[in-house]
Amino acid sequence: MSEHAALRRLPSDELTEAERIDLRAMLDEAFLGDDTGGFDDDDWQHALGGTHFVLDVDGQVVAHAAVVERQLYVAGQPLRTGYIEAVATRPGRERQGHGSVVMREVSAFVSENFEFGALGTGSHGFYERLGWQTWRGPSFVRVGGGIDRTPEDDGYIMVLLTPTSPPLDLSAPISCEWRPGDVW
Repeated sequence: MSEHAALRRLPSDELTEAERIDLRAMLDEAFLGDDTGGFDDDDWQHALGGTHFVLDVDGQVVAHAAVVERQLYVAGQPLRTGYIEAVATRPGRERQGHGSVVMREVSAFVSENFEFGALGTGSHGFYERLGWQTWRGPSFVRVGGGIDRTPEDDGYIMVLLTPTSPPLDLSAPISCEWRPGDVW
């Protein structure tokens, strides 16, 4: 039996209520029991407000990623960043290339539209195959006019250089704005 696959790209505000419910359920299931504490309401909010990449196979969502705009600073220099959120493949459909299809499209989108791409992950091998690199420098969060160190996120952040990225030292300090839940 052959599968019919369709990759959709749509902004958050074009997701139907049924699609939102289905995506959230798939993400909850995909992150259930992982070492990051699962997928919570903050994680869902982080995925909204940008562009969703949804891979449907035979009418069922099997993979997803979202790109939201954030401003990251590298060595004090602000960069318009495409930040990747809520990357997941439906349980039982992993290791069939679905996540790679989505992330290739996400990487192309980020390269065309942002100075820089970034994400937080414990699955470095998957992203490295697709051109992402591990950030080697110290990480920080910007709060109340200052910055606080986030050493627990060192080595967790991956980046994608784009055609409009300025020359960057991957061992320089990197910072993001504060947000509820995981800052990175």
